[in-house]
Amino acid sequence: MPAKRNQKRRRRQIRAQNELIRWCKRKGSPCQHGDSRAVKTMRRSTPYPCLPEDIWHHIHSLMPMRDAARAACLSRTFLQSWRSHPNLILNKDTIGLNASACGGNFSRKVDHIMRNHSGIGVKIFRLEYLGVVGFDASRYLDSWLQVVVKPGIEELTLVLCKTKREYNFPCSLLSDGIQNSIRYLRLHWCVLRPTAELGPLQSLTSLRLRSVSIRGEELQCLLSNSPALEQLRISSCTEIVCLKIPCSLQKLSNLTVIGCDSLKVLENKAPNLSSFFVSGCSNLTILENKTPNLSSFFCRGVGAKLSLGETLKMKKLGMGRANAVHYARAELPSIMPNLETLNIRSGPEAVNTPVLPTKFLYLKHLSISLIAVSTLSPSYDYFSLVQQRRMEHESVFAKSLGLRQIPENRHDSLKTLKISGFCSAKSLVELTCYILKNVVSLESLTLDTIYGDCRCYLKTSPFCNHIEEGILMEAPRELSAIRRYIEKIVPTTVNCSGALQ
Repeated sequence: MPAKRNQKRRRRQIRAQNELIRWCKRKGSPCQHGDSRAVKTMRRSTPYPCLPEDIWHHIHSLMPMRDAARAACLSRTFLQSWRSHPNLILNKDTIGLNASACGGNFSRKVDHIMRNHSGIGVKIFRLEYLGVVGFDASRYLDSWLQVVVKPGIEELTLVLCKTKREYNFPCSLLSDGIQNSIRYLRLHWCVLRPTAELGPLQSLTSLRLRSVSIRGEELQCLLSNSPALEQLRISSCTEIVCLKIPCSLQKLSNLTVIGCDSLKVLENKAPNLSSFFVSGCSNLTILENKTPNLSSFFCRGVGAKLSLGETLKMKKLGMGRANAVHYARAELPSIMPNLETLNIRSGPEAVNTPVLPTKFLYLKHLSISLIAVSTLSPSYDYFSLVQQRRMEHESVFAKSLGLRQIPENRHDSLKTLKISGFCSAKSLVELTCYILKNVVSLESLTLDTIYGDCRCYLKTSPFCNHIEEGILMEAPRELSAIRRYIEKIVPTTVNCSGALQ
């Protein structure tokens, strides 16, 4: 009997090793990018190479969670490795639950894994139970975190969801040896109450909070204790009224604030911030930046008084506000002369964009979107570079004089032009003709007669956005305008798409 058990154990071990070999030879496997002793040995003809245990454990740690778990079921060697697996990524897919799984099944499986894990050597712990119905994390999380949050952990992610009782994240875990190893912290739907006693998180480089109950002064306390922070993303944290980013964050380069409805004051003093994104903070009244090196800024859906400090080094700007096109043309060339990328989303646009002598000398990418249904004036001049969802302007086929002759200005660098929602509006046809006559390096031209969001993507989504009747009725005039005024002046070297094809 012992001999038979040994034979069965040996066969299980061989199957497990062969599975590892197949996985390591699979295209895209991490093993394909190295030349370790294990990889070299696997390329030989030996069916089950004899390798040191630490080599097998290293290969096991590179495998995806489900593959690693399968291998652990076949061999004691890999079962031991599984109990010290460094990357625990626990979600519905890795656990192996179907779409209709309930929270009880999820929690039992995760709890079984956590009870059998030694807690030694964990570097990444991700718990993501989005899509799992009826799972109350508060009953289990304390015990699970006690197992894995130990010195040496580098990434901690808790993606929870809204429940009657929010989970109170124990800040006491982030102490002692954890402070010197944790690099990435991401929390969703929990309560976070850091205090000054927390101490410095010397290695934390990325912090992401979503729907977390945390006050402004508590977040500022956490930030003051994170001197190595490089990326900060805060979304839907409704308890924050005032947020001040301290000057001690010397390495902070990326700041994102989204959907914080209670936020009224946002002040940034991080000296080396290069990317600043603010969106959906409707009550924000004061937004002040004191970073002289800011190169990328995006602001949308805020009632903000902007104070961006020195903007001469700004290279990338995005904004969403009323009359944004007019503001960008009238103000930005003088205060942000080095812009390379400009993304504008405006609605409504009540006044025409002025023609000024100042220019964007370094602009490489320009995207302008005017979202207006009934608020866009029919007299708006399309030389302002905008688009609409339905035709409300004078058509090029109406009884009027011919196309305007605009003084020519040579554009040497423009390579790609795309107009979504192209229509037969006279000023838009004039604008398109003006561009084609004045560019010398154009490579691609797209005139799309349907605005992109109105399309029906049958292969990728069961939902179709409604196309208004006015757009459908305008389609024949759009095609006629393209054929009569535009096709004949398109250079033969230009690659055309959309209605031009």
